Amino acid sequence: MRFLGLLLLAAGTAAAGEYALLANGTRMHVDRHELDGINIRLYNSTGYIEMPASTVSGFEADDPAPVATLPPAAEPAAKDPAPAADPSELADAAADKYGLPRVLVRSVMAAESGFQTDAVSSKGAIGLMQLMPETAQDLGADPHDPAQNVDAGVRYLRDLLIKYDGGLWHALAAYNAGPGAVDKYHSVPPYRETIDYINRVDRAVKAGEAAAPPKAAATTSQP
Repeated sequence: MRFLGLLLLAAGTAAAGEYALLANGTRMHVDRHELDGINIRLYNSTGYIEMPASTVSGFEADDPAPVATLPPAAEPAAKDPAPAADPSELADAAADKYGLPRVLVRSVMAAESGFQTDAVSSKGAIGLMQLMPETAQDLGADPHDPAQNVDAGVRYLRDLLIKYDGGLWHALAAYNAGPGAVDKYHSVPPYRETIDYINRVDRAVKAGEAAAPPKAAATTSQP
């Protein structure tokens, strides 16, 4: 005799809703079954059928139809963070906006912060072109935002060039030491740090202009 699923019937009663697999190959849907000695009873809604257990080879569960469910809502795709702005591109954009030579703005940025967005000086100057917090406030810029920092720094440099009638050294001295120091001495103040700063920027500008292809560009005069 083949019992298969009958080996699981030691308890005597199975759950309702199943198929009896008969030895002749047919399947019979029943509510439940009971094993009674050598016989087996197959129950349905109208009663039961009793037959030798040897005529049943096993049982299969009658799984309920799966409940239709809505697919889970698709989560919005995560957006990649915007790439950080390139310092050189920020410098060039601000230079073009305020009509200054790109090489000058890049040279000032290199001297001020070395193109580092998170640079902070011992005196508290912040960012790429090293704005003091009060200067950034006067210019209406967030010094911790690279784009605002560079835009405000170049605008400030442009204003200093206008103030000193295009005198590059005077403008650079005022950018480094403050307009008050330039006005006090009516020239570049005799501060070693400021003089070194002016020389560093001036050399970088000249080296950059020499390396760049010839083109029409705005020029700034020296005192």
